[in-house]
Amino acid sequence: MHKTLVVTDQVQTPELDLNVISFDQYLSEYPKLNEPKIRIINLCDTTQYLSRGYYCSLLAESRQHKVLPSVSTINDLRNPQDDLSMGLHFPANLLPKEMEAQVNPVELDIFFGWTSEELWRKSARILFDRYSAPYLHARIQPKDDGCHIQVERGSLADLSPQQLSQFYDRLKDFTERVWRRPVRRMSRWDLAILHNPDEANSPSDPEAIKRFVKAASKLGVEATVMRSRELKQLSQYDALFIRETTHINHPTYRLARRGEMEGLVVIDDATSILRCCNKIYLHDAFSYKGVQSPLTMVLSGYSSTDIEKVESQFSYPLVLKMPESSFSLGIYKVATPDELRMKLQQMFKESALVLVQEYLFTEFDWRIGVLNGRAIYACKYFMARDHWQIYNHDSTRKGNKEGAFETIPTFEAPRKVLDAALKACSIIGKGLYGVDIKQKGHQVYVIEVNDNPNTDHRVEDAYLGDELYMMVMQEFVNRMEKRGLR
Repeated sequence: MHKTLVVTDQVQTPELDLNVISFDQYLSEYPKLNEPKIRIINLCDTTQYLSRGYYCSLLAESRQHKVLPSVSTINDLRNPQDDLSMGLHFPANLLPKEMEAQVNPVELDIFFGWTSEELWRKSARILFDRYSAPYLHARIQPKDDGCHIQVERGSLADLSPQQLSQFYDRLKDFTERVWRRPVRRMSRWDLAILHNPDEANSPSDPEAIKRFVKAASKLGVEATVMRSRELKQLSQYDALFIRETTHINHPTYRLARRGEMEGLVVIDDATSILRCCNKIYLHDAFSYKGVQSPLTMVLSGYSSTDIEKVESQFSYPLVLKMPESSFSLGIYKVATPDELRMKLQQMFKESALVLVQEYLFTEFDWRIGVLNGRAIYACKYFMARDHWQIYNHDSTRKGNKEGAFETIPTFEAPRKVLDAALKACSIIGKGLYGVDIKQKGHQVYVIEVNDNPNTDHRVEDAYLGDELYMMVMQEFVNRMEKRGLR
């Protein structure tokens, strides 16, 4: 039996006979020890990326609370320019018969899959299955062969008192029903490899991409290397392999999401991208599951009280991290209170939350490659010369921009390091990950899990050689066979 929490950022809410809490309460008071299974209905404003509403769903997923809307749904509805979230085409057999004589567009307010327009309730349920959000607004334009439907998130602030009453009635009704996931279709065997050869910090160099293609061919898979703009007909492929740096506000995420909705096998899958790209999620999930990581605090402001709180738990220097960062970008070391205050002020212009983390110096970071719960490579990434990170983006000398590396067999890596990597990945999913770990004496600390880890020729493949590429392609084959793709 699930306990349902309604999380809101509204000043006043009606008496609902439900557990209604604020976002700040959810941030600070959950998860609780020995809590029952939790369902979250997120009524916070999710219009802005990295807003409190966005983080409400993100944190819920990290805490393994079932949440509506999911982060995937928030992002789908946040990209109206993308074909995935707008411009749905409904065939005639899914429409009310009365629609045949309809000429003007129909506007629908959909509350938890229900609409007051009785003729359109079947269509409203279909739209809710695809975009499971508390309030959707749909505009339906008749066409000769059906209709064109545009979907966007609705704002409670735009509803009349009567509509608000209906919304809260449907909210109460919804808490008594089981949440469902839409069924995805499946198709045949071809692999698209998404790769941008012009990217400065590509996760795979051109030679590695060639070896992926060669390995796929040996296993009977035709692999085609493409840029994002060339993948308009994604449905003609059976699988998508993303070898371009992933971001949420980026075609990589939207293509992963669309590929999954069209039945493709996708690595990186959209859920892994969502979870790995945000360090708030990783920190919260690590804490919830007992994964050893550096001492970390999540800040929602930079007042004097916030600064005092940081200084009471951390010593200088300390590390500040933007929730979304990669290749050592968006990560700062500060050594004084003035630096801390100045840097926080800059960072909060871009994000509602910032991470503070203890500074742990090591000569190298472990990177463990994990595929479907199995460690497949182990590397030591050494710090860039005269720098505290692996990458030194401020260096003007090419040889000083990144540190050296050493690749070893996984069986030579310390057992504690491997166990920590596998435990961290179990929180994320069954994809291809790179786990960054610091080791100080007998203690290991998981820094982060990367959903799109580097796989470069003569670096990560230095021990396994072509077998590394075969392992990855074999995983695609296994998944396509399991889905029954021919």
